[in-house]
Amino acid sequence: MFDHYDIIVVGAGHAGSEACAAGARMGSKVLLITMNLGGIAQMSCNPAMGGIAKGQIVREIDALGGYSGIVTDHTMVQFRMLNRSKGPAMWSPRAQSDRILFSQKWRQMLEKIPNLHFWQDMVVEVIVKDGKAVGVRTGLGSEIFGKTVIITSGTFLNGKIHIGIKNFSGGRLGDSNASGLTENLYSYGIESERLKTGTPVRVDGRSIDFNKMIEQKGDDEPGRFSFLDTPKLKKQLSCYLTYTSDEVHDILRLGFNESPMFAGRIQGSGPRYCPSIEDKIDRFADKGRHQLFIEPEGWTSNEYYVNGFSSSLPEEIQYKALKKILGFENARILKPGYAIEYDYFPPTQLQFSLESRKVENLFFAGQVNGTTGYEEAAGQGLMAGINAHLKIQGKEPFVLKRSEAYIGVLIDDLVTKGTNEPYRMFTSRAEFRILLRQDNADQRLTRKGVELGLAEHGRLERLERKEQIISDIAWFLKKENTDPEIINPYLASVDSAPIKIPSRLGNVLLRPQVSLKGLLDNDKLLYEFVYGFSGEAVYEEAIESAEIMVKYAGYLEKEKEIAEKLSRLEDIRLGDHINYVDLKALSLEAREKLSKVKPQNIGQASRISGITPADISVLLVHLGR
Repeated sequence: MFDHYDIIVVGAGHAGSEACAAGARMGSKVLLITMNLGGIAQMSCNPAMGGIAKGQIVREIDALGGYSGIVTDHTMVQFRMLNRSKGPAMWSPRAQSDRILFSQKWRQMLEKIPNLHFWQDMVVEVIVKDGKAVGVRTGLGSEIFGKTVIITSGTFLNGKIHIGIKNFSGGRLGDSNASGLTENLYSYGIESERLKTGTPVRVDGRSIDFNKMIEQKGDDEPGRFSFLDTPKLKKQLSCYLTYTSDEVHDILRLGFNESPMFAGRIQGSGPRYCPSIEDKIDRFADKGRHQLFIEPEGWTSNEYYVNGFSSSLPEEIQYKALKKILGFENARILKPGYAIEYDYFPPTQLQFSLESRKVENLFFAGQVNGTTGYEEAAGQGLMAGINAHLKIQGKEPFVLKRSEAYIGVLIDDLVTKGTNEPYRMFTSRAEFRILLRQDNADQRLTRKGVELGLAEHGRLERLERKEQIISDIAWFLKKENTDPEIINPYLASVDSAPIKIPSRLGNVLLRPQVSLKGLLDNDKLLYEFVYGFSGEAVYEEAIESAEIMVKYAGYLEKEKEIAEKLSRLEDIRLGDHINYVDLKALSLEAREKLSKVKPQNIGQASRISGITPADISVLLVHLGR
């Protein structure tokens, strides 16, 4: 009944969808197995993609040839570039999506890939022979064989949902959990632990008084995630902002004695940076209120997501407290908030390709590796799909450095340091965030995507044209002067000192108050030169990147220099053959941790918690350096 596949992907969330798309488009024959074909890439939590650092990941996925950015552009209802008031390293795109259209678009795109097949079933076992994964066994009793297997089962493994004192099995509300697979993998020496996450109430928008809330509109000129010419957003839906109060907190405290978190019924650690409302009240008792962001679920839906009100308290307490929040006095709840506890596999058991150290040809991606968020899952899924295909071809794995991508930072953190709580990406986790901007993800990664055979060659042509425009604009700014009578009125309008003699445009642009757009609007020669590129698909992106390149040239060069120095450590290989226990000059902690993690190079060894500079010196001496 079943063919023999190159790659079997277990789970069709954001990680699974990117994994199967990548593997199949690179040429592998792929089977995607999911418990519900109607829930492909479902937005189980908030209906949004991107955000601080997460937006950078989506643009990196797109630059490599993944689908998340394209799907988001086709289905978004609002776009905002966050952190515009800060430096460009902090700018992060974020989009609200139509939840239903998002899942539908993903399925449409996957179904257009000829060598990608689908099967609705639950995987209960990975079939292993001679230490290698060779297939899976399903709940219906089918045995399906493949050269590699990728596990992307999200929160479904032994998932348990908690609402007050009630708890029941489930992968998310309305869907059953997956059982048997954790126990099967444990039999092969793969360890598992428990984590917890949660979600808030959903409210009928017809019962919300938005006039009492603060409206948050999208950007006047909405951007896009994909570097391709995806549709530009013509109209947008608004989000809204409101706050809890002391009265709301007092009501919520009435349910603390029935809280599964406080009563100890939940054993797994929850997300530190996205805590439940009861956790926030308990941890930040001095705060009289907390922000809530009210997010629309789609163009045709009345459902709204109450971001910031995640809870596992009894539903009657959630409802009573919600009705005391400004704008929710007459609210009707469509779904209660709940917590979900699930199995994950500590990622220190993985190689940097996301292949298991215990079982060859078995890969893990997404929340099963201890992460939280669609974007982190999708990035891992893309990398797992790429590396599963490369493994079949007998090629070296594709691993991104920390200086090359946030995806590289993500996977390096997981494999090197591990996590005992849901891992979320932030710009602060990256040492080279000036290099890892959202605007230059294509410059960093598109050539790699083309070399892999994943990104279309047309992307490279587009990138080269963009780089030429950036170079030409930078050249003009460096070469041409602007006159005092032309530019001083603009400088006065932005509280910048006037110039007294003709000055290079590039030098004027270095002033913090001055923008390239401001210069374009006031210097006719610059305007005519730059707008000579109008009609180019990459026009807006090139102008933004050119301004950043000129304004931050010194910082960029310094960060590149540091990255190049550190990359030398990444080039000093260690491998799996070193017996660290025998290196008595290492500290006991170093011997234990190096033996467990088995870093592939000196750079990765240096980032393991507890490894000191003295330990690194010992390793270098051992290697004859």
